[in-house]
Amino acid sequence: MTTDNTARAEPSFFEYKKHKGILAWILSTDHKRIGLLYLYSIMTFFIVGAILGLLMKLELIAPGKTIMEAKTYNGVFTLHGIIMIFLIVIPGLPAVFGNFMLPILIGAKDVAFPRLNLLSWYIYIFGAIVVLMSQFMSGGPPDTGWTFYAPYSFKTTTNMLPAVLGAFILGFSSILTGLNFIVTIHRMRAPGMTWLKMPLFPWALYGTAWIQLLATPIIGITLLMTVGERLFNIGFFDPALGGDPILYQHLFWIYSHPAVYVMILPAMGVISEILPTFAQKTIFGYKAIIFSTIAIAFVGYFVWGHHMFTSGMSGTALYVFSILTFLVAIPSGIKVFNWVSTIYKGSINLKTPFYWAVSFIFVFMIGGLTGLVLGALATNVHVHDTHFVVAHFHFIVFGGVGFAFMGAIHYWFPKMYGRMYDETWANMGWLIFFIGFLTLYLPMFYLGIAGMPRRYFDYLPQFHGGNIISSFGAIIMITGLLIIITNLVRSARMGPISTERNPWNGKTLEWTVESPPSLENFEEIPVIEKGPYEYE
Repeated sequence: MTTDNTARAEPSFFEYKKHKGILAWILSTDHKRIGLLYLYSIMTFFIVGAILGLLMKLELIAPGKTIMEAKTYNGVFTLHGIIMIFLIVIPGLPAVFGNFMLPILIGAKDVAFPRLNLLSWYIYIFGAIVVLMSQFMSGGPPDTGWTFYAPYSFKTTTNMLPAVLGAFILGFSSILTGLNFIVTIHRMRAPGMTWLKMPLFPWALYGTAWIQLLATPIIGITLLMTVGERLFNIGFFDPALGGDPILYQHLFWIYSHPAVYVMILPAMGVISEILPTFAQKTIFGYKAIIFSTIAIAFVGYFVWGHHMFTSGMSGTALYVFSILTFLVAIPSGIKVFNWVSTIYKGSINLKTPFYWAVSFIFVFMIGGLTGLVLGALATNVHVHDTHFVVAHFHFIVFGGVGFAFMGAIHYWFPKMYGRMYDETWANMGWLIFFIGFLTLYLPMFYLGIAGMPRRYFDYLPQFHGGNIISSFGAIIMITGLLIIITNLVRSARMGPISTERNPWNGKTLEWTVESPPSLENFEEIPVIEKGPYEYE
């Protein structure tokens, strides 16, 4: 294995002989190209979803109608939710950085099933097209929210079927990606890379992949039951036919709460890679982070009921789900403790990825602590279905996944493209985005405690002040996002060539290969003699 610290002047993985132009991309089975296909697709959908979110906040900037009618608002927040959840935060980190980095991090030349990997991207695009078609077919955009709650999802006259079927199709992409990662990690680790010498991002992907494999079929079956209910009046969820709408909630959240960990575990893995690199220290509590990852993945299957505390469960079920919700906070707290301990007395290198990582910890702590408010029975009843839930959800999902995603793209950018971004603009984009994020979502906690319901097109005058601040926060955050995306796109095309393979002095395998990596990653498969975080 070569250890030369210089990068080649020109990218090698653009040198394909079999196909040229766009075909060299959409027919490629190279895991790096597939990761980039996911990146470009997900960023495109993210821009659309962010614009829809901004339109919602502009509507809520003042009481009464401002820029859209109530029906349009319902369609906008449904599409915003479907895009953000099913097209971005669930596939985001595993599909992009898992595909690109996982084989390199474990010393492999590709994933276990390259063609299946490409198929998963095609399924993802097909599912996305079906979802987007629901907005333009006769009947009007779906208006149930991304949860498709019964009985409204099979009673509404809007285009629910394409949206539900699109989400069902996207589930297959998630299952195939998870299956591919599990087999890759089990069968393709480099010689000498035992389980306890594997980097933490692959460990996070491993825990995530099991959730994708085991939990995703549940939502697939549930969505098919909804289609059957709508088309054939079977009576799964319709009380008039002997069905139970609460059954839908159980089935939906049995998947959707583990899905939160599909979103957050890879984010935690990214942070566990960035912090030791920029602190120039061994990760504190390597084994504790691994075991907490597995604990989160396991316990996450049993906490779905805290979404349903007001739906009429028995007292015993309420107590059990509340206790389990508090228990799942323990491994998350272990991770935060280990991250902070890693930074403590480190030789800190203040670069853009480090800023994203430490702001992730701050945002994740707020999201986690407010989650305990929702896990407690008494406070949950008060803030259930209010803006407090919206704020908590976005601090965990958007704050967690979004900040980690931005940290990951800035961390691995020189490795992926062989070029460097403008760090001044990157830092400015992070700061504006961070300020905008807090300004947008912190007022929602107050609004929720004060009693403002979520998903409402209009509100009472006493909620006006908090909504003005929140709406201006959305404008600030979008400004930061534009700076970040513009800087990255420009740098990918015209940024200065990265003169080093290892600009951050990282210790994992991706920093030993060319920038960007060659077609098969390694000239020779490396032999691993020590763990990735063992600093001299």
